[in-house]
Amino acid sequence: MNQIKKLLIVGFVWPEPKSSAAGGRMMQLISIFKENGFEITFASAAQDNDFMVDLFEFGVIKKSIELNSSSFDDFVVELNPDVVLFDRFMVEEQFGWRVVEKCPNAIRILDTEDLHCLRTARQKAFKENRIFELEDLLSEEVAKREIASILRCDLSLIISEFEMNILKDVFKINEDLLFYLPFLVDEMKEEDLLQLPSFENRNDFVFIGNFLHEPNWNTVQYLKEAIWPSIKKDFPEAVLKVFGAYPSQKVLQLHQPKNGFFIMGRAEDANEVVKKSRIVLAPIRFGAGLKGKLLEAMQCGTPSVTTSIGSEAMYANLPWNGFIEDDLAEFAKKAIALYQDENLWKQSQKNGIEIINKCYQKKDYSEKLISLVNSLLIDSKSHRLHNFMGNLLQHHAFKSTMYMSKWIEAKNK
Repeated sequence: MNQIKKLLIVGFVWPEPKSSAAGGRMMQLISIFKENGFEITFASAAQDNDFMVDLFEFGVIKKSIELNSSSFDDFVVELNPDVVLFDRFMVEEQFGWRVVEKCPNAIRILDTEDLHCLRTARQKAFKENRIFELEDLLSEEVAKREIASILRCDLSLIISEFEMNILKDVFKINEDLLFYLPFLVDEMKEEDLLQLPSFENRNDFVFIGNFLHEPNWNTVQYLKEAIWPSIKKDFPEAVLKVFGAYPSQKVLQLHQPKNGFFIMGRAEDANEVVKKSRIVLAPIRFGAGLKGKLLEAMQCGTPSVTTSIGSEAMYANLPWNGFIEDDLAEFAKKAIALYQDENLWKQSQKNGIEIINKCYQKKDYSEKLISLVNSLLIDSKSHRLHNFMGNLLQHHAFKSTMYMSKWIEAKNK
């Protein structure tokens, strides 16, 4: 009889699929491993909160752990996982060396979420009012940490093909260490559109995004200061509703009903909000990864107007479900056209379905991932032997992070 394989996920935060695309992504990963017979434990040093998912409902064991504490060592020895998945590189830095020391045979997987170094370098270039160049990544402090983390792991899950190319071409990472895994959703048919609210039963423009994420806050500022005045000038009755988890005081101050600009706060059900809206506006100016809000718009049959950064690596050069526009005046003009032209709107909906079915099908990726994990479980030795840089970094990082962590633990006592 096959022994049940154990997966330990070490989370940066507890999953909140209703608050962020990262939470949705984590639940997709959990479902892939669950469907393939893994027993899953999710551990995190984050505080519990009202919006986290009930992991027990999904058959996942929940475990609270501490940073810089040897109590994690005892826990991981007792659990003895076959596979450990780190949620973002900061988590691998904190716990990776402990896993290597206590469970050296466990396969170590990093879910990057998106390339933090790409997001940081773009944000920096944006703030310095210059064009981002790929070379910017090479001097980025976060890149050194993130790439080291990727090299130390047996496999890293990469959400965007653009980021896959950066890792291979700019950082020269061996392809054997990377696996392209976009968001995964169910197939859609044109008939599914008939179950959704029709053009005439939808109102308003909408933006939705977690405000703890800097690119989202910047997007809302840009909408308020530059794009919305332009839309409002040519379309006076237009209304924009901005939804998002964790709005700060500075976000709430943008609420201006008399100008048709509404800050709505957290959406109880983001899906319902997007389904009832006519257009998603997402003039994103920096960031990385794939934009969950734009994929959700396609699933809800809601066309979107976004930028080249917003749509990056999302649509395999198929027609977008709306418009991709970086010029401010054109962005506003196309948003109004899409809002008012029913035929254009319906065609955009259909484009979204084609993108979903071509780029985000679970069956295209989940089997490959599990088969790769299984082959690593069978022969991690030769895989690791060919990753000399990873072994080198493991050796040095092990020493530095281990002693730093032990020093903090001793200090805390």
